[in-house]
Amino acid sequence: MPSLVEQHPFKPYLPDGTRVVLCGTFPPKKDKWSMDFFYPNFYNDMWRIFGLIFFDDKEHFFNKNEKKIDKEGIQAMLTNKKIGIGETVIEARRLKDNASDKFLEVITPVDLPQLLKRIPDCKDIVTTGEKAASVIAALTNTEIPKVGENKEFKIKIDENTIRYMRHWRMPSTSRAFPMKLENKTEYYKEMLRAVGIIN
Repeated sequence: MPSLVEQHPFKPYLPDGTRVVLCGTFPPKKDKWSMDFFYPNFYNDMWRIFGLIFFDDKEHFFNKNEKKIDKEGIQAMLTNKKIGIGETVIEARRLKDNASDKFLEVITPVDLPQLLKRIPDCKDIVTTGEKAASVIAALTNTEIPKVGENKEFKIKIDENTIRYMRHWRMPSTSRAFPMKLENKTEYYKEMLRAVGIIN
């Protein structure tokens, strides 16, 4: 029996003045969540990377004893730094009943002009893995950037607005991606420096 089409469970988190938006694909199934927000798996490294960058502590957002992630702390950090977070896939089918992008069939990609219309100050989209990068590349008719690099593109937001953007591809924050946490962190740090979030 074919697997069900799932809707992405989270709405984009777009603080006022969002300057850069992070976009992944799909979270794991709910039984793997440690919070109801993006990158909810306790073993995903996204919030360890941001803990290292902004607090010099990979466990800043984590409660090891309860295996919980500090959703409110993460949202406060994102709001303070004007970092948005969204998705590249609105509807998908899990072909192997797991969280692997390799077995994720994209049914409906994000409506990119509509997303960007909500964040007029944003000039940079950051994809967090190869599948997410391939979706944005297809939507913008550009090549998939190499890890740590970006491709420029222009996109029609509405009848009166053309926006010039950059698409950055970052390493996946999944533990399945074979790169040390410290090395992943350096990629994200360099990107945030280039887009003007950190010095």
